[in-house]
Amino acid sequence: MRTLIALGGNAMTAPDGRARPEDQVAAVAVAMEAVADLVEAGVEVVLTHGNGPQVGNLLVKNELAAHVVPPVGLDWCGAQTQGTLGFVIVSALERALAARAIAKPVAAIVTRTLVDADDPGFTHPTKPIGRYLPKEQAAAMIAHGQTWEDRGDRGWRRVVASPEPLDVLDAPAATALLDAGYVVVACGGGGIPMIRDLPTNLLQGVEAVIDKDLSAVLLARAVAADQLVIATDVDHMYLRFGAADARALHHIAAADLRAHLVAGEFGGGSMAPKAEAACRFVEGGGQRAVVTALGSIREAVLGKAGTEVEEE
Repeated sequence: MRTLIALGGNAMTAPDGRARPEDQVAAVAVAMEAVADLVEAGVEVVLTHGNGPQVGNLLVKNELAAHVVPPVGLDWCGAQTQGTLGFVIVSALERALAARAIAKPVAAIVTRTLVDADDPGFTHPTKPIGRYLPKEQAAAMIAHGQTWEDRGDRGWRRVVASPEPLDVLDAPAATALLDAGYVVVACGGGGIPMIRDLPTNLLQGVEAVIDKDLSAVLLARAVAADQLVIATDVDHMYLRFGAADARALHHIAAADLRAHLVAGEFGGGSMAPKAEAACRFVEGGGQRAVVTALGSIREAVLGKAGTEVEEE
């Protein structure tokens, strides 16, 4: 069974959220032990991952050095973090496989994702990213063409577009590697956001961030994955999350989960995109989607953990 596993940002940082290089290497090593167990069990694995903390670190470097060197765009940040996390994941998984005497090649692809140049997010960017800054520091970044908003007592914060992903442009390369027997890491952070210039038909990077779970659905379809596993920091999706009467969802039909989404059950937090991604994957013909905690990946793939989303 071909399975796409989407690792949340918590897979790449320490439990307290620190993202020092040593924290990231240690966290990835733990996650890859579970992935190696799946490979050993005969599961064909495709990996994608978040990159929020890593991009956040690059944005801080942009801000601190803006008076010395021009800041790089979000497409560059996405590419840099894909490359860094890709080599960390590949190295950790190779070590875990070698410890099991498994001769399975692993490769990471720096992946681009197509978005619409006319997506409304570009006209009215609303996705907050990075840290809060005082007005005078934000002004230096605004001078470099960025959009920042006054958020009151907390200071100013950058807002960017978060357009709908349309196509994972480098999925054919991922498919070729999978068919050749590789474990593939692709589309990290949702992919590098690209638009197509209509007069020339050429691609160019843009200032945006893409939801990695929504891009994971496109990648899963493109590589013909049978199931999608979304790893996060909770064991299940919950109704009335945080309330005294919160209820874990163990198995749910995509139509019922969609109804909860429409009703606003998951609010605008990080679980709503995961629920949306699970619905899209199953509605598009995928066998099953599972949302679970990072430590339960192996059990989730085997149908023993998490919130299972199926057609019926």
